[in-house]
Amino acid sequence: MKFRKILLPVDGSPNSEQTIDYALKIAGKEKVELIILHVSDSKRLTSLPDHSFEKDEEVDAEDEGNKIVERVKRLIEEKEAYTDDIKITTLNVGGHPSETILKVATIKEADVIVIATSGKHMINRFLLGSVTEKIIRQSKIPILVVPPLED
Repeated sequence: MKFRKILLPVDGSPNSEQTIDYALKIAGKEKVELIILHVSDSKRLTSLPDHSFEKDEEVDAEDEGNKIVERVKRLIEEKEAYTDDIKITTLNVGGHPSETILKVATIKEADVIVIATSGKHMINRFLLGSVTEKIIRQSKIPILVVPPLED
C-alpha cells in the first residue's frame, strides 16, 4: 500500500515535531503530499506553545498557528530525507482538535495520519493525549502514533 497524502497534525511541541522523521520515512522517495495541520483550539489555548505566554502581550492564536506550521515546513525542507517530490501543504484552522483533524483528513483525502501521543507540558499531555485517543477510535484511515520524547 502506498500513501499519497500524509496528514501531520502539529502543536509546536518537540513531541509533535519529532513526527516529521516518521512522516518522511512513510513518504520515502515517492511523490506524496504532506499536509501540515495546526488546529487552534481557542476555547482552551492549549494548542499554543509555552513561549506564547512569556511576554505580556495579547496572544493571537491564528498568528501563532501560522508560525508553527511554517516552522514545521522549514524543518521538513531542511531534512536530508526531503525531496522535491514531496508537496507540502500547510493548514492552520480553528476548532476542536480531534474533530478538526478527522474532518481535514476526510476533506483532503489523507491516506494516513502521523501524530504524537502527547504535547509539551502536563496540560497538553492530558488534552493532546485525549485528542490522539479520539482520533484513534474514530479514524477511518491508518494512524501512526509516535511516543513522547524521553525526559
